[in-house]
Amino acid sequence: MSSTREHRKPLPAGTRLDYYRVHKLIGSGGFSLIYLGEEDDSHDEVAIKEYLPKRFARRGADGTITFPSDEAKDKFYRGLKLFFLEAKALATLRHPNIVNVRNCFLANDTAYLVMDYEPGKNLGRYIKRRKGGLSTRFLMTVFPPLLDALALIHESQHLHLDIKPSNIHIRPGGSPLLLDFGAVYHLSGEDQKKAQVITPGFSPIEQYRGVSKVGPWTDVYAIGASMRTCIEGRPPPSATERHAKDTMVPAVEAFGKRYPRHILQAIDRAMEIDPQKRIQSAALLLKELTRDPATRKRQALR
Repeated sequence: MSSTREHRKPLPAGTRLDYYRVHKLIGSGGFSLIYLGEEDDSHDEVAIKEYLPKRFARRGADGTITFPSDEAKDKFYRGLKLFFLEAKALATLRHPNIVNVRNCFLANDTAYLVMDYEPGKNLGRYIKRRKGGLSTRFLMTVFPPLLDALALIHESQHLHLDIKPSNIHIRPGGSPLLLDFGAVYHLSGEDQKKAQVITPGFSPIEQYRGVSKVGPWTDVYAIGASMRTCIEGRPPPSATERHAKDTMVPAVEAFGKRYPRHILQAIDRAMEIDPQKRIQSAALLLKELTRDPATRKRQALR
């Protein structure tokens, strides 16, 4: 956090942004700072995401944004365009398990995305605190709604491409919310380069440059890896490690005594290294997870 304070000084409490007032900093990532704020007219609490990539930009005590080099400045403005693409994508995706965007605007030489504020906990931190071992009930409360949301994203010809526990928010009662569409990719955008946001353990082999085509199966891998992390308490090995030599024990073998077989089988099929062998869509993975046990038993007997 010291680097954030040193190089990306947060906006002070009480700062006015468009129709909003900043209360406090509540989160930060490589490309943004997130504040808790309030909307003037409704007095609703909102989350305000400020585009401020730590590699390319600095903000001093006077509030001015500066750049360490001309190259960094160019990268900042290229990223700013992607920030607005994220806002545009989110604005078209209405689903109870996708974060709701209220507004997007320019100010202070950068851009802001205003979203509904949702109380709750970050799944990544929750897994770390619990050291894995999350229950079957937890898995089946969180992941089917996320897959339903992801199916909508895929139907709209988008990919998320950055699904991982730290981008999943758990609201009171267990209802999940998919966050951070900064790597969103439109399948029909032939002139767009493949997003290169890679998180070892959660990004499949095709997300690494020059390997193969991304598609809905790419997000499926990340969901499977996130589910396995809920169980195991740590991220799986990176896709490059697995591609070179796969020593990861299948979930069915590693956790078969503690979790239903059909859930573990779905995780293993979602995490196939070869994209063509993987479950191909969020809708199909959802079907695998939620299929009636009696139906599964009848099919096994055939």
